[in-house]
Amino acid sequence: MNMTPRKSVNLHRVVRFLDGLLKPAVFKDWENAVNGLQAENSGTISKVAASVDASLATITKAIRSGADMMIVHHGLFWNPTHPWTGPKYRLLKTLLDGNLAVYSAHLPLDAHPTLGNNALLAKALGFHRCRPFYPEKGAHIGLQTDTRIGRVELQARLGKVLGNAPLLLPGGPEECRKIGIVTGGAGGGIGRAAAEGVDTFITGEGPHHTHALSEELGVNVFYGGHYLTETFGVKALAARVSRQFNVPWFFIDHPSGL
Repeated sequence: MNMTPRKSVNLHRVVRFLDGLLKPAVFKDWENAVNGLQAENSGTISKVAASVDASLATITKAIRSGADMMIVHHGLFWNPTHPWTGPKYRLLKTLLDGNLAVYSAHLPLDAHPTLGNNALLAKALGFHRCRPFYPEKGAHIGLQTDTRIGRVELQARLGKVLGNAPLLLPGGPEECRKIGIVTGGAGGGIGRAAAEGVDTFITGEGPHHTHALSEELGVNVFYGGHYLTETFGVKALAARVSRQFNVPWFFIDHPSGL
């Protein structure tokens, strides 16, 4: 049996590296997003897990797979953090007993020019000349591109990239020429997207009334899934940490179906 210990690195070296990449301190975000290190461990990292969401299920999977750090897009603090009872107690106990650090990157990861969800989805779709799009909390988090692609072709391409056919609201032209991308739950912002001149808007999910709104505004909308459109960034970020510090990483696929 090979008893060679795994390579490890100081937790706060990794955190400083991630903070340097993402610059979370300069981003405004939703009140409970808490970008950066959300939970410490005993101080060293030897294996990194990436996950879209921090939940009891993903934390348990990370620990069982030997991770001592998890990089997530949606962190621990979206809901009230007290009292520490019931499910919240079980989550905290699992986290602490498992010696798992959690680093969360929400809007800073959406907006990152090379490691971000939007940049990587645009690249996967073959869009290489993009410009900033969709300001949120004082920064542009999405991307816009000028191109010519049929609506049906774009739907097929997006389905191939995401691994699941996206929902299309065909309110706009059959040939897409100005495409905006904002991963996650930006469907309620179709009006904002249309005001920036796009005829096609790619996001994860949105409310029911956006079907009629897409027709009224003359904008195609693709809903690719909140979860599926936001797997890109955490994977890229964990892989970047792996290269920098020579520690292994893996992705926890725990889809929400949304």
